[in-house]
Amino acid sequence: MTARTRSAPSAPARRRALGRARSSLLAGGLAALLTGCGGGALPPAPAADHAAPAPAGQAARVDLTGLPEASTFGDLDGAAADPAPQVGTDGVVLRVEHDVAVHDAPGGAPFARLPATQLGNPTWVPLIARQGGWGQVLLPSRPNSSTGWIRIDGAPITQARTPYHVDVDVDARRLVVWEGDRNVGSWTVGVGSSDSPTPRGRTYLMAAIEETVTKFSPIILPLGTHSETFNSYGGGPGTVALHGWPDPAVFGEAASDGCVRVPPDALRLLSTLPLGTLVLLH
Repeated sequence: MTARTRSAPSAPARRRALGRARSSLLAGGLAALLTGCGGGALPPAPAADHAAPAPAGQAARVDLTGLPEASTFGDLDGAAADPAPQVGTDGVVLRVEHDVAVHDAPGGAPFARLPATQLGNPTWVPLIARQGGWGQVLLPSRPNSSTGWIRIDGAPITQARTPYHVDVDVDARRLVVWEGDRNVGSWTVGVGSSDSPTPRGRTYLMAAIEETVTKFSPIILPLGTHSETFNSYGGGPGTVALHGWPDPAVFGEAASDGCVRVPPDALRLLSTLPLGTLVLLH
């Protein structure tokens, strides 16, 4: 199994970069991650409109040694909950170029380390608030809706903006992709069963994985949220994803283990969206 990564500053550049050489992951590292929900590996890079590096400056050095990792495998007791879990953002996403400290407030105590990669993909997280040279971001760890503050002024951070967001009405079993105020696609989807419901709240496209192990979906799109029923999917961390399904009878049904099952044309569009794109589950 291989994972391939790329990066592009704009949507056209992202499309031109599809199919170019990507980096390899250790075989088997992702195979079990989404078993029961998905598995495999390939990231399309986040599309970033008008990407630009953060302003130059001297960020205070923080010793990252011993800080728990803010990844999909992490559990962060010190993380504050998302203050507005059903509110959109202005589309700003941050690329973490190197591991950075996550703080409990602007200039506050560090409680985690946000790594530069997630599941072999570059780390892009949505910015949900800003204060001075600090940004509050959504984190991919448990508990769901975890947030933290990272230094963005003078830190190894690239800022970009995506015009897209994804809206999933779990009760109506409907997924809509928006580009600004324009609906660019709407589909009936499958969602979690009553015993393993799809989690609600504000999350984001964390990674993209090309399936090479099973055949239920050619691409898996893990989100920065987790099942609240299962601690694990097949040995992985119980990461919820958007993915396809071979039997169209599941669309419109509540029968998954928490993931959102989407039709092939929806998956094709979703797999072109930037990493870090906001996904509202409600």
